Amino acid sequence: MKKIALSILVSLALSPMVFASPNANTGCGLGSQVIKDDSNALMLALQATFNGTSGNQTFGVTFGTSGCKKTKLVLSEKVNTFVASNMDQLSKEVAMGRGESVDTLAELMNISDKKTFISSLQANYNKIYTSSKVEMADVVDNINAI
Repeated sequence: MKKIALSILVSLALSPMVFASPNANTGCGLGSQVIKDDSNALMLALQATFNGTSGNQTFGVTFGTSGCKKTKLVLSEKVNTFVASNMDQLSKEVAMGRGESVDTLAELMNISDKKTFISSLQANYNKIYTSSKVEMADVVDNINAI
């Protein structure tokens, strides 16, 4: 296991892939940039695990590095990180108008009237998720605009 971790770190240090785009399934971060193979669930899990456990995704979202796009208006680091980590689930729940992820988002944004907020998200789904390749920063900005 130590050899694998060391191999990843050496590959990362020597890799020119630092400017790659983020994977839509696992978000941005070094895991998505270093592990390019996203053809199966194992590789996606490795990307997400590396993004989440090393803390690089939070840093990337905050400062616009590691393939992460910085939002125009930073609501909070927690909101940005949450949206980045839950893009697919959040999209489904916004479309349905209910779910744990949209409830959590409302709490992170300190929304007092969650029911109205979630209804507004659902009614404006196409304004929030403008394309199938929409990025986290755009989703946060679009939610803020609504």
